[in-house]
Amino acid sequence: MRTMQSAVKLKGWMQAVLAVALVSLVAACGGGGGDSGSSNNSSSVLNGGSLPPSPTQQPIAATAANTVPITVGFGVKGVINIPTVSVTVCPPGTTSNCQTINNIQVDTGSFGLRLVSSVVNTSSLPISTLASGAQLAECATFADGYTWGTVRLATVQVGGETTTTGIPIQIIGDLASSTAPPKGCGSGPANNTASDLGANGILGIGTAPTDCGATCANASTAANNSNYFACPGGTSCARTAVPLNQQVANPAAHFATDNNGVIVQMPPVSNTGASSATGTLVFGIRTQSNNPLAAAQTFATDTSGDMTNSVYSGTTVTAFFDSGSNAYFFADNSLALCSSNFAGFYCPSSAQTRSITLAGLNSTKASVSIGILSAATLFGNSSNYAFNDLAGQIGGSSSFDLGLPFFYGRYVYYGFDQTASGGPAPYVGF
Repeated sequence: MRTMQSAVKLKGWMQAVLAVALVSLVAACGGGGGDSGSSNNSSSVLNGGSLPPSPTQQPIAATAANTVPITVGFGVKGVINIPTVSVTVCPPGTTSNCQTINNIQVDTGSFGLRLVSSVVNTSSLPISTLASGAQLAECATFADGYTWGTVRLATVQVGGETTTTGIPIQIIGDLASSTAPPKGCGSGPANNTASDLGANGILGIGTAPTDCGATCANASTAANNSNYFACPGGTSCARTAVPLNQQVANPAAHFATDNNGVIVQMPPVSNTGASSATGTLVFGIRTQSNNPLAAAQTFATDTSGDMTNSVYSGTTVTAFFDSGSNAYFFADNSLALCSSNFAGFYCPSSAQTRSITLAGLNSTKASVSIGILSAATLFGNSSNYAFNDLAGQIGGSSSFDLGLPFFYGRYVYYGFDQTASGGPAPYVGF
């Protein structure tokens, strides 16, 4: 998911395939749920086209304290390509009244933990308040809508890692929709339920330490651009500036150790899809024996993890690795769009290969080839939920979203922005 601070987020395309994915319930049974992509280049699938070789890295076992399993499967609502983990939240300063919530989407394109109110008992999680005494709420804006709810404090545990103190998280949908300001809360529908999201919440673990940063902390920019609102008594909500320590925070940046980045490791899957896939989320980079920086190339990015100097089809684009997007999303008029059944996805008559040159804010450049099969072909098997060659259209030509299909068979690295404390600048790698 891409929040207000970032340019693009296309979780909404997930909804286009709900009718297909809900046909049957499939258990997530580990591994890739199928063969690696290189074994499925049959003539009937390629139809005269070709696909690039699929990457073949296998995730490490999620047995260490700094790891947690990632599952792609039917999940909450049968939405394809949603990677999920389990998260535990506790009231700040205690290990009592802790709650473990499953099916939380792993999203490297956003920052901070957001939980749907219906799956968590919020009574023990205190609402964050401003100096004025007003309750703090947030409207996190996405390309397809928004999430609205209070900011609360919780100690967050993922795998064997725990935040050192209570951090701000968003509770989605715990305020009446009528309290959402008509101006400043984004366009499109409210995504305030698990059904809307296709998950019970969002674990944003991209490169930024908070979800808005200086834009929302500075009163002059917050006046028109803050996604935070002061709500006296939970009503009459008005946009407000919020200091960094009260902004929804990236939990992985607040662990006691292993807090400088994450590695998302997904298994290879068949080019025709797989019923499920199980990967590993690794916390920390170069902090333990199981998390070396073994990327073939790394790219310096802006705070949001974007590679703004990348080039696709002769046009400069902002490229990003986003596990919260369930397909590749980019603009390409040479690719046929699907009919209304799969609106927004590409349905080329034969298998296609496209290349993008990724360029970091440093001098690193690398060409990456991706494969594309017709969404109609892929969705023909309604029991599959993991796809490595699904692609769709993005509005405009300035962004290139390397969504979850890019992650299969790869280790994707995210180095957190630690410049505020004199540490390293953000980077991504694979």
